[in-house]
Amino acid sequence: MRIGWCARTSRVLGLLFALLLGPLAPRPLIAGPLELHQLVGAANVRSEPFGPATRVVAEGGLYDKWSGVQAKLDVEQTIIAACRSDRAHCTNKAAITFLNIVEAARARDGLARLGEVNRAINLAIRPMSDLANYGEVDVWASPLMALTRGAGDCEDYAIAKMAVLKAAGVPSEDLRLVILRETRRAEEHAVLAVRLNERWIVLDNRMLVMLADTEVANYCPIFVADQAGVRAYRNDPAPLPAEPYAQDVAYLVSAQADAAS
Repeated sequence: MRIGWCARTSRVLGLLFALLLGPLAPRPLIAGPLELHQLVGAANVRSEPFGPATRVVAEGGLYDKWSGVQAKLDVEQTIIAACRSDRAHCTNKAAITFLNIVEAARARDGLARLGEVNRAINLAIRPMSDLANYGEVDVWASPLMALTRGAGDCEDYAIAKMAVLKAAGVPSEDLRLVILRETRRAEEHAVLAVRLNERWIVLDNRMLVMLADTEVANYCPIFVADQAGVRAYRNDPAPLPAEPYAQDVAYLVSAQADAAS
């Protein structure tokens, strides 16, 4: 299962429109005053967002990608620490952006801190498929990779938010990357879930509003990843076809050739 492509059909079509129509491409999110959504309902104490995830995933593509991201994060911490100690001579613009977002987050508390990070990362990275961004179908980028390119897909947003919130003081045990399946379209999407005051708050790259996991509709949780590794939810769906994107890739290449002729 290739998790990295999120809402692949809509994004392929979006890229095609961008190629063919140019100025009519979808607008990015626009920054505005930080407005916090009022979470509804009573606090719901759960060990994991969206319910329990019980089966440990210790091998396979998802495990490898998450292990690879964690290794990249360790390397990037050295770069970020060097920039933090000597900002005047730091030449890594992505690291400076990362530190600026962390500092803005540290100036806020609770839900406002989460909202600050959700908005800042959503605005710093524009949505782009891995195919368009890297020439590969499924790449899990580290925060500095995504901020350097200024583009990424859903798991790149979630990973960057996780790293920023951890740097801003949120404990690692309160952070989860969750892979969801859209029940209406059978497509995968990644979000960050943060535990705050006995709730799991969902930070999504598709919107600036944050919701509790109990408020999120039309999604079924598949996997959750954190510092302890990867676990699967009980309601594992049937696996996707081995090459689910071959048709999309062929169509995109054909459309690009037509646009260039």
